[in-house]
Amino acid sequence: MNTENKKIVTRFAPSPTGFMHVGGVRTALYAWLFAKSNNGKFILRIEDTDKEREVEGSIEHIVESLKWLNLNWDEGVEVGGENGPYIQSQRLSSYIKYAKILLEKGLAYPDPYTEDEINELRKKSEENKELFLFRNHRPEKFLEWDGTKPLRFKVPELKSYKWKDVVRGDLSAGEEALDDFILIKSDGYPTYNFAHIIDDLEMGVTHIMRSDEFIASTPKFLSLYEALDIVPPVFVTLPPIMRDDGTKKLGKRDGAKDILEYKKEGYLPSSMINFLALLGWNPKTEKEIFTVEELIHSFKIENIHSSGAKLNEEKLNWINKEHIKLQSKEEQFLAIKNEIPDFDDELIKKLQDTIIERISVYGEIKNLKNSELTFFIKKPEIIGDKLVWKNADVSNAILNLDEVKGALINYNKEYFNDIEEVKTIIMPIADKNGKGNTLWPLRYSLSGLDKSMDPFTICFVLNKKEIIERIDNAIEILNKIKS
Repeated sequence: MNTENKKIVTRFAPSPTGFMHVGGVRTALYAWLFAKSNNGKFILRIEDTDKEREVEGSIEHIVESLKWLNLNWDEGVEVGGENGPYIQSQRLSSYIKYAKILLEKGLAYPDPYTEDEINELRKKSEENKELFLFRNHRPEKFLEWDGTKPLRFKVPELKSYKWKDVVRGDLSAGEEALDDFILIKSDGYPTYNFAHIIDDLEMGVTHIMRSDEFIASTPKFLSLYEALDIVPPVFVTLPPIMRDDGTKKLGKRDGAKDILEYKKEGYLPSSMINFLALLGWNPKTEKEIFTVEELIHSFKIENIHSSGAKLNEEKLNWINKEHIKLQSKEEQFLAIKNEIPDFDDELIKKLQDTIIERISVYGEIKNLKNSELTFFIKKPEIIGDKLVWKNADVSNAILNLDEVKGALINYNKEYFNDIEEVKTIIMPIADKNGKGNTLWPLRYSLSGLDKSMDPFTICFVLNKKEIIERIDNAIEILNKIKS
């Protein structure tokens, strides 16, 4: 298709089968980015003609997934448009219209065979070690199609095809790739091979982003395009998404997640878009962190590569952490509050920088709450032996804790202004008596954990009364050990 001086129109046309694989979402993203970068139009269409595979609620799931990623569509399901309806099962009259055109041209005919008869023909081909092609069993005389039998396309001409793909370059296939495929099934619904061509035609789609599994079917599509005098759109075949080890395509059995699982785990939509964009597209720069606006500005389909892209969740976590850093303080606060609503606002604000430093995904905050953050809302359980630093003795730990307590009593405010202010009070004692001997028992008495954030941060978050109470509790425990 010559798209020069023509408005770019792309589409995402998933089937409502209940699972939104990251590969499908990436297809939607590339189509969306290309349309946006060219001031074009992005359409959401639902291909629901395979009723046996349809899962209830899937359309809503697709819509929710795209809305979470802010991949808003210009035409399609929910929003409408001039080329609707946008659900295939509501467009049956369009397929009948073009089926009749093919019938009138003598390029379609009702399938005279039962399923058992076709299976028998296929079996004989296998026994003879021949490729089964339905066109070799085409009836000599076509009956009138009444809609009760499948309607097949009659290949007009057996020939080789050559075509160009933006990503794969020049491709070709011989006449063995052509066959009389089904256009409309006996249940009245069209096949994908027929319906998507008609839909793309009527909706003015100029570029098709698709997975590599459709390359083998392209000669059949080209034959149908010719039969209906349709200029084909531009084909853009995307690379497969591979397992992290690169050995095979990523599938459900390999741990592939539905896209909304990432939402539940606390990933940001902007980081998912950044990550998926780089799964198969080369920005021609060392830069790896992109805002959505930067991706729209940079995206070119010529820079999509053909080799498989490995899905590496460590890379995703790094990208997500970088996007968290790009958020405003208010955005970070609201996201943290959503994960730990039982923490009061002031406590979250004091812990905010510490939490952000420790997480890659907001969903990890719940784990922090059950470990490193628990002692902020509940006094810790202290094991006396752990209060003593390495080879120091109990008396040394008691003296150091008591000296820190005295310094805190002399501090005339209930809360510290910042972490640096805590350090000005405690560090002189630590420098004099030994950092390990001073800071270890202090940190453990406040947290009750072998590993936690530093005692300065803990003191900054807790109030002076609570700090002193915990130090007193630790000293009491140590005195019992001493005696």
